[in-house]
Amino acid sequence: MIKLNCKNVSATIVGSENGLDLEQEFETYKENIKQIIASLNQRKDKPGQWLRWMNLGYNEETLWYVKEYASMVQGRFENVLVLGTGGSTLGGKALSEALLAPFWNMLAEEKRNGFPRIFYLDNIDPDTMTALLDTLDLSKTLVNVITKSGSTAETMSQFMIVKDRLEKLLGDNYRYNIVATTDQRTGILRQISEQEGYKTFVIPDDVGGRFSVFSAVGLLPLALVGVDIDEIVNGIKDMDLALKNTDINENIAAQNALIHYLLDTKKNKHISVMMPYSSRLRYVADWYVQLWAESLGKNQDNDGNPVNIGQTPLKAVGATDQHSQLQLFNEGPNDKVINFIRVGEFDNELEIPNIFEYTGIGYLGGKSINQLINAEADSTRVALTDYQRPNVTIMIDKVDGYHLGQLLYMLEVQTAIAGELYNINTFNQPGVEQAKNYTYALMGRAGYEDSASTLREKMTV
Repeated sequence: MIKLNCKNVSATIVGSENGLDLEQEFETYKENIKQIIASLNQRKDKPGQWLRWMNLGYNEETLWYVKEYASMVQGRFENVLVLGTGGSTLGGKALSEALLAPFWNMLAEEKRNGFPRIFYLDNIDPDTMTALLDTLDLSKTLVNVITKSGSTAETMSQFMIVKDRLEKLLGDNYRYNIVATTDQRTGILRQISEQEGYKTFVIPDDVGGRFSVFSAVGLLPLALVGVDIDEIVNGIKDMDLALKNTDINENIAAQNALIHYLLDTKKNKHISVMMPYSSRLRYVADWYVQLWAESLGKNQDNDGNPVNIGQTPLKAVGATDQHSQLQLFNEGPNDKVINFIRVGEFDNELEIPNIFEYTGIGYLGGKSINQLINAEADSTRVALTDYQRPNVTIMIDKVDGYHLGQLLYMLEVQTAIAGELYNINTFNQPGVEQAKNYTYALMGRAGYEDSASTLREKMTV
């Protein structure tokens, strides 16, 4: 199981101005935390609570259908192209980058065991899109378009362009190069899929995009490129069992949620930095940024009071960002809590040769890169503590499906608990919806004419 070391947020370590009396706070909040955990688990099956992501690790039917389809199309395609944005792609991309061999798309087919390359087109920059679509042989590409509503302007614009190109290449057979992941019953993409005859997978009801990674949204692309999704699901199940424990002293998601909440509201630590010491986990930090920001950044609490709360999440990667952000972390505003992710065992041991012994770098010879990155992580953690900067460390044994399933699920539960502590709706995003509506208006969508007129007036100011 993954572990959490939170001693470096203790007031005895980083001082009373910046740290917490963890023993006292855990005691003070133990009943509240007990009620929150019990409530989340009681409400997870109720419609409208948006908690059914807590059940995704037990959806054997989806797991079976995903594996069946992946097996059926294996060997037919050279590439998988995932179209989506936000929660539709961030989780799958994070797990793909972590679990596939590094530089997967550059490996020869035999090195990929015959599985396809994978590309995530998660933005609508016209230069990037054009370059990728001109590079890929779309006739040998399986396109997975992901949007629950089917009205996401970015994703559907991508899809319209790709569909047009596929149809010109393949005629009516283009539909066999498309698989859609969308709502089970409603929405524009569901309507198009049924009319055109696409293979489809379902985004379950009451599962928001940023919590959808363990549905077909994330699992299908992974299965298509040969990732063992059973291993991921096993990790989720074991972590879910551990996080049902209502004792805060035994529940790491509850501990980290409370730590972040208290550091934010009592100690003015308004920024949460996610800093994995593994390049393979860099996109886990991206995924966390959306999860934390979109879930907790709210202007009203559940009672309608104006609050404008939520920590700002920031991504960093060790050891790279020791040379770009650490100066700020140590000597800039003391307004951050740093989340380190440490890997116990890397897949490879890389030794540094005994050369240049006559120079100032001779001391590195005979050591390993593994030792160096761990020394960098330990040094950064201690240096931050010397500067009285609170930090926690999440330790995973190794980067594999089992432990990544645990890690992401733990962070999801942590986010849900934090939302309850803040007394806000963790699962809506009205600030995002307003920007979407303005986009619809500017692009001429029917029903948004009044908004378009008002918006144009504001844009001229």
